[in-house]
Amino acid sequence: MPTSFRDDNKPVVSFDPRLEVSAFTLFRSLREGRAPLLIDVRERPAGKTLRGAMPMPSQDWRPLADQQVVLFDEDGSRSVLLAGELQAEGFPHVRALFGGLELYDFSLDPEVVEADTYLIDL
Repeated sequence: MPTSFRDDNKPVVSFDPRLEVSAFTLFRSLREGRAPLLIDVRERPAGKTLRGAMPMPSQDWRPLADQQVVLFDEDGSRSVLLAGELQAEGFPHVRALFGGLELYDFSLDPEVVEADTYLIDL
C-alpha cells in the first residue's frame, strides 16, 4: 500500500491495481469459489488470517508461472514490496492485498456483506 505525503504531512494512500487487489475483489473471488493461492507473509502470524492461507514457504519460494497469488500481512506494507519483487522477476499474477488484513477486516463487516468473511482466528 504505497503511501506518500502531501506538503502538510498528511498521508496519501494510493491503490495500484497492477500490484494490489482490493478487499472486495478478493472477497468476491473467495465467495465465488475462485480463490487464488493465499500466502501470509508475516514473520509471526498471529490474530487472524484468511481461511485456506498458508504461511510463506521460504524466502526462495516462487509461484507457478501462471498461478494467481495474493500475498498479505497486517497492513499491506510487506506484501506489496514482495509482490513488486515477484512481478519484476516475471510472476505477473502475484498481487498484494491492499491494506492487508486490517483493511480487509474493517471493510468486510459480516453485518454489511451478510456472509462469511473468510477471516479466521489463529
